[in-house]
Amino acid sequence: MAKNIMPDAHFLTGLTTGFTPVIDAGFSLEDYQHVDLSVNNAELTQEQLDSPEAFQQYIETFLRKKGGKVAWGGYNEHRGLYKRSKLFSSAEDEELIRNRHIGVDIWAPAGTAVLAVLDGKIHSFRNNDNFGDYGPTIILEHEAEGKHFYTLYGHLQKKSLEGLAVGLAVRQGEQIAALGDASENGNYAAHLHFQIILDLQGKAGDYPGVANKKELDFFLNNCPNPNLLLKIK
Repeated sequence: MAKNIMPDAHFLTGLTTGFTPVIDAGFSLEDYQHVDLSVNNAELTQEQLDSPEAFQQYIETFLRKKGGKVAWGGYNEHRGLYKRSKLFSSAEDEELIRNRHIGVDIWAPAGTAVLAVLDGKIHSFRNNDNFGDYGPTIILEHEAEGKHFYTLYGHLQKKSLEGLAVGLAVRQGEQIAALGDASENGNYAAHLHFQIILDLQGKAGDYPGVANKKELDFFLNNCPNPNLLLKIK
């Protein structure tokens, strides 16, 4: 079998020609507003981060002020959002605490349709139901010019996993899922975690979406900026 050549940023950028929505195409590019959820955002308190309801209110207030409908951002962002879950913060060594986000989050109402960004097939799916985890998750496999890579869609509705099968083909722009609410999406305000993964490292239905400082360079190389495909300006 020929060795898979990993896609680079230039290759990934060329796979889409302009703004490519990953949620309900009824939202226009003008509806998107970039939100800073990093530890540098002094307006965002830990109390808001710890409560899905309070965080949802924060996002809604932010969008009203900005005149937008969808909040997005978070790639390579150092966040305090994960302090509430031992899944990320149980390590004693600060450099091993997972708090660097390596995907893009898109904050939109629960029930919003989730779209395949590219043609592909179902690689795997799982309900990662730990507190603070992805909840229902779908991973698609893509192949272009002999290069294979994956996209991950997390924080979905449980019913999004119904009827799925490994190898099932999907088309770009096809609805593959819907956003879950806090009761089923890992206990977060409703949003999509979207991530590009070059090497799944043998995993199925799951892959880290948050890295620690010590391993950050590896994960940024293995998980390029999803906006290479989405092209949200």
